[in-house]
Amino acid sequence: MIRTRTFRILKTQNLSVILRRWKSKKKDHWSNLQNKLYPIDRALDNFDDFYGSVFGQRWKSMRIAMLCERKYIALVNTFGDTEKTIEQMKNNGAINIREIIENTPSDEEFTASNTPLEAKMDRFIEKKEAEDIYKNVEGTSAGKSDENSVDYKQSLDETLKKDTEIQHERLVNKDNVGALYDFIPATQIKGMEDFVFESEHYRYYSNQTDFPLKFTKDTNIHFPDNLHVFTYEQGNTSTYKQPKRGATGAFSHYLMDGASLLPVLALDIQPGDTVLDACAAPGGKSLLMTQTLYPKTLVCNDISESRLNRLRYIMRDFICDFHEKWLGKRIFITQSNAINMNDYETYDKILVDAPCTGDRYAVTINENNYFKPSRVKERIKLPETQAAILENCVRHLKPGGSLVYSTCSLSPVQNDGVVHMALTKLFQDHGITTTIHDLSSMTQRFKLIYKFENPSNLKYGQLVLPYLPNNFGPMYFCKITRNVSNVIS
Repeated sequence: MIRTRTFRILKTQNLSVILRRWKSKKKDHWSNLQNKLYPIDRALDNFDDFYGSVFGQRWKSMRIAMLCERKYIALVNTFGDTEKTIEQMKNNGAINIREIIENTPSDEEFTASNTPLEAKMDRFIEKKEAEDIYKNVEGTSAGKSDENSVDYKQSLDETLKKDTEIQHERLVNKDNVGALYDFIPATQIKGMEDFVFESEHYRYYSNQTDFPLKFTKDTNIHFPDNLHVFTYEQGNTSTYKQPKRGATGAFSHYLMDGASLLPVLALDIQPGDTVLDACAAPGGKSLLMTQTLYPKTLVCNDISESRLNRLRYIMRDFICDFHEKWLGKRIFITQSNAINMNDYETYDKILVDAPCTGDRYAVTINENNYFKPSRVKERIKLPETQAAILENCVRHLKPGGSLVYSTCSLSPVQNDGVVHMALTKLFQDHGITTTIHDLSSMTQRFKLIYKFENPSNLKYGQLVLPYLPNNFGPMYFCKITRNVSNVIS
């Protein structure tokens, strides 16, 4: 039997209307939508497989932290109503990070003194209370009560006791194994399936450094005088007031992931430095560097025009008279692939905040996610891209200049593995040798704010771990200096 569609013709005066039964598009059933695999699902499955093997049982708590709302810090705008904003931050219970690190003993200070830990804790809290940082603020509801001060003291005591049990020395001998340093190039991966586990393509191996390498330990940390950054203490999830434009027309403060502060501080910019932010957009770290007022020249580079537009908006909103006095005179915005730049031996300091899987982003947002099926090849090639960017940027340093490489990924391949590959290529192809900075003393100063990976599990850099009481990161950062001479004694 052949079924035919029926038509009905309605005549209204001289107008004929034909009613036709159209075949509607079949909608996805709820059960199909429920079983659909989204990029964030792919990312979680990938991380469960890969990071589960890297971090073991610790991955469970890190996973929960990444799926929860991150914690922010507030960068007070030097070009706005600075004093007024600082006062508002303190009245709302936020703490100046500078004051925290200045009152946190380093490893050397703990060792050099025979004073019991409890006495040091009492002295620290008494000093903070005397400065009215943890006291109630009259007329506000955000001040800290005596009960909160006791809780903070207890958490501080527990944190310091725990951290003093950790060996913070970097293991720099050839027996330092267990990190992912090598990876199979993407060109050797066959199949390129729609779903690819990272652990299927990267392998552990006992690595020996086959290039000259020197290590040095940084014992001091310089916090620029013009930099004012606020946070809430561990476990405090209070939010900041929305930024407002002040008398200068610039916004009062900028909110960012707290871990983003560390690569900029590690770079240790000095007055008069010529600085390159090689992968600058969307611009948070570039803004941090401008707030120090130190760079003589800051070049903000990125490959994406849309991301550079975001950077321009940030600079315009937070730097008054940006176009007249800063753009083209002290701040230069360029668009190029960092792999192909060729202004060699030009910069005193370089920040390479490399494109990465963006782990926290990958497990919470589907849009533009590296774990989309259409981006699988791009994701597998990421370590090679990162290493090429890092290698080329080291060549842009003046001899004696320093670089900080950073990612917002937990992957040992994208972190220590990329550093190892880039340093190998630098020596083999260009004869350039480098010095790695051990920043464990610096991170000791920040132990009340961030949760760090034990340095013994890393060879080159430091890693901020997602941690619910202080939910920053992840953030990996490694400081490298280009040697003046290519011969290491």
